[in-house]
Amino acid sequence: MAVIGIPVRYDFDRDINDRSIIYIFESLRRTIQRAGGDIKLIIPIQDVDYMKTEYNSFPELTEEEKIKINKELDKCDGLLLPGGTKYTPFDMYILDYAIKNDIPTLGICLSMQMMSCYQENNNLELIESDINHNEPDKNLSHSIKIDKDSKLYQILGKEEIMVNSMHKYRAKESNIYKTVALAPDGVIEAIEHKTATFNIGLQWHPEKNYREDENSKKIIDEFIKQAENKVI
Repeated sequence: MAVIGIPVRYDFDRDINDRSIIYIFESLRRTIQRAGGDIKLIIPIQDVDYMKTEYNSFPELTEEEKIKINKELDKCDGLLLPGGTKYTPFDMYILDYAIKNDIPTLGICLSMQMMSCYQENNNLELIESDINHNEPDKNLSHSIKIDKDSKLYQILGKEEIMVNSMHKYRAKESNIYKTVALAPDGVIEAIEHKTATFNIGLQWHPEKNYREDENSKKIIDEFIKQAENKVI
């Protein structure tokens, strides 16, 4: 069984004086387990409040801290980088490790936006569009056009599909990642690392529609398959 590392996400508990919390989405847990993955949570290790600290205010990871993180990542056959409200240098370090070690990686929503910022600045733009990119939960809200010269097309065998959409910011064009899918308004919907075996970012949430949507199931199942191949 493939071990899928999932970094926790950060937010505030609005019911308890905005206390900082870390968490994993229940829909993500259930989907990865249903698809045959064994989940390993990747927990941040620096003695800082990860929600309240600004990105550029985090202390540099020490060599000792990097060694501790690496030991946890070495136990993972695949990495699923989830959506959320914020990413940090800890998350960017995990992405860097995944790229350098060619670990099968699937980035979702916020994490795809982070991928587009890899080795570049972290400035993301708010979306201004007639298309509603912030629909609730599982709604398939708009179409995307997929590049035929992409791993995503190989997985789905389709040039156009419908996707759900729950985000306010747009990913950037990247020198490291290739854009492989666009919404009708030009918003980037999927990217792939140009040299990695399997390192794909999606703006939508296939984990939310795994049971109902054939395309979502194909993507998650292929990610798990790639991670299982690493086990072998």
